[in-house]
Amino acid sequence: MRSHQNVQLRRAVASSYLGSLIEYYDFLLYATASAVVFSKVFFSDLDPALATVASFGTFATGYLARPLGGVLFGHFGDKLGRKRMLVMTMTLMGVSSFLIGLLPTYADVGAAAPVGLILLRVLQGISVGGEWGGAVLMSAEHATSRRGLWASFANAGAPSGMVVSTVAMTATVAVTGEAAFLAWGWRVPFLLSVVLLAIGLFVRSRVEETPAFLAARTVAPRRRFPLVAVLREQPKTLLLGVGVGLAAFVVQGTLTTFVLAYGVQAGHGRQTVLNALTVSSVCAVVGIIGWSAVSDRFGRRPIVLIGALVTAVYGFVLFPLVDSRSGALLVVALVIGQGVLHPMMYGPLAALYTELFATENRYTGASLGYQLAGLGAGFAPVLFAEFQRASGGPSTTAVSLTIAAFCLLSAGCVLALKETNRRNLTEPSPARSTTEAADVG
Repeated sequence: MRSHQNVQLRRAVASSYLGSLIEYYDFLLYATASAVVFSKVFFSDLDPALATVASFGTFATGYLARPLGGVLFGHFGDKLGRKRMLVMTMTLMGVSSFLIGLLPTYADVGAAAPVGLILLRVLQGISVGGEWGGAVLMSAEHATSRRGLWASFANAGAPSGMVVSTVAMTATVAVTGEAAFLAWGWRVPFLLSVVLLAIGLFVRSRVEETPAFLAARTVAPRRRFPLVAVLREQPKTLLLGVGVGLAAFVVQGTLTTFVLAYGVQAGHGRQTVLNALTVSSVCAVVGIIGWSAVSDRFGRRPIVLIGALVTAVYGFVLFPLVDSRSGALLVVALVIGQGVLHPMMYGPLAALYTELFATENRYTGASLGYQLAGLGAGFAPVLFAEFQRASGGPSTTAVSLTIAAFCLLSAGCVLALKETNRRNLTEPSPARSTTEAADVG
């Protein structure tokens, strides 16, 4: 029995990691493309600065759609099971990304091109919105101990996807050259999504449904509307959960999207920026898994809190390092931000969101909290690009102040939550005192 559980845990973790990697390869491939390609291909009729804002705007639509995906797949994931939904989310993402690779450009069909791009980006957002909650629960609900460690592999899939997408873009540019890349080469990484989709579906098909879901289905009545149950029974927990994650996502959007464009404007070569992002993303995988494992011992709250407070200060250090025009300092800036500080805030979220909600509502509650917080990553690059355009120069004071404000907000929300790392996930309904704000003690 124990051997079978261990096999299923390993398969669940592998499935969650690989599925998350594939989802974020596709989702973040768009982030890289929006920073370096789409402003020229789909918004070529606009002023360059405004085209960058518009390109980041289509990037943000994916984040707007993520809460919808979280609610939609969360609803059926809480009623029908985690595994079925994860097969659907992966398929939707793979098909959407493949179709982006086939889209005609603005020069070909005019305004229909960006409209098609936005529609497919929305489908990507719905897909990744449903994927995260299911992937995290698949690992966390199979785990009997070290839940933070095992759940973190789904989160580690995000920077892994960034590495693969960046390498795919970089290799394509190297093979095709700059002109051919802008003409057609950018499509290749999107078209390769179908290969990753086939691999991911094979791995995912070998994982069984989670024990916690099967147990809850026999003990607790299935809720007709899990979303209503979350909003009625745990509204404060949901809001605090969103607040806890906001800083991590604002910083993520800054480091993985905004800094791509800003670094080029500051005088770095495009390839230099992409290389720095690749190195920092590799470090992020280690950081996410490492800090999550530490949170199993010391708790989710201390790790996230320290990360938020230090990052509030680091926002004022990041851009001077980028402005130095030193490739080495650019790498240092991104490694500290994405490889050390961001993982402190982001890594433990997988276990934290899982532990905040009852099994029968967990897919919905965890997904909605995470994806609402994720709006920060979608809108931060748009807001910061608008700061740049409005100021008419490279000033980043407003950007650093915004990062600090969100970090302090997340720190306050962390302090308002009780520790969750000892919670038993097989309990159908957690005691309200476990998940609601720490009003006493």
